[in-house]
This record gives sequence, C-alpha cells and structure tokens, in this order.
Amino acid sequence: MLKSQAERSQHFYPGETSMRQYDLVMKFSFVAGVLLLAACGQGGATSDASGDPAIGAVIEARQKALKDTGGAFKAISDQLKADSPDMARIKAAAASVPTLTDSMADWFPVGSGPESGFETEALPAIWENKDDFLTKVSNFQEAAANLNAAAMGGDAAAISAAFRNTGGTCKACHDEYRLDD
Repeated sequence: MLKSQAERSQHFYPGETSMRQYDLVMKFSFVAGVLLLAACGQGGATSDASGDPAIGAVIEARQKALKDTGGAFKAISDQLKADSPDMARIKAAAASVPTLTDSMADWFPVGSGPESGFETEALPAIWENKDDFLTKVSNFQEAAANLNAAAMGGDAAAISAAFRNTGGTCKACHDEYRLDD
C-alpha cells in the first residue's frame, strides 16, 4: 500500500534515492493499484448505481493521486508559514508534485465523470471542453515543474512565488471543472 504524501515527504530526501527510482516506484504502484482494484471490483469510489468496477478503480486512483498532491501542497504551505522552514521537506514535497501528476491528462477517460455512477467531483465540462481542460492540466504541470526548480534553489521567496503561481493553476482548473470547490 502506498504511504500517504506526508509520510513520503518525511522520508524522501533528494540524494537518499534517485528521483528516477522514486518516479518508477510511484508509477508502478499507481498502475498496480488500479489493476488490482479493477480485477477485484473493490473500487473505493462509492457508487450510487452499479457502475463499471474498472471505471471505479480509475476514479479512486485519480482521487488518491489528487489527495496526495494536495498533501504535498499542504506540506509546502505549512513549511512556508513556519518561522524556520524545513527546506528538505519543501524540496521533497515539491519534487513529488511533478511525479504524482505527470500522467494527469490520462486520469479522466471518457466515462469517468458523474455518468459513471461513482462519486466524483469531476464535472462533465472536462469532457465537453477537453482541449481547454488539457491546456489547464499542462499549465499546472509547467507551474509544478517551476515550483520544484524553485524549491531545489532553496530561496524561500522564490518558492513562495512559485507556490502561489502553481496554486493559481489549480484554482483555474477547479473553478471550471470541479464540483464544490
């Protein structure tokens, strides 16, 4: 089972293992989890109807990845608010965001919206305005890469500016494509 983002950010520090190894472990775990859940029909996304278990597994994996990404943002935010920010934690959390979200454009296959019968905050507008949605995803991924670069530089002011920019890309997407945000 994958550890929570907070647990990973406490234990992963650049140099402890390579980012490539970490990236491969994360991708493998994500795919393995989706396949296992689909095979078992044990998706954690709750269903109001008898939805396709494979779609339920996709939705659950998407929700987990987004929750883990939110955990990384919280870790960065908490450290930036601290009197003496722990740069190692900021660097680890910032490095995890591009890794967690590198396949984000693929997290929303047709049929994984509200029509699936599973609980999801993804609005139908995602599939109705797919090009705009994918542009917003790309903008987020670029901002996340910039946040990671700023974090690796270790300058709290630069990290804070990049963090605000990345948060703005989240909000831009959530405003149009997420329910209740």
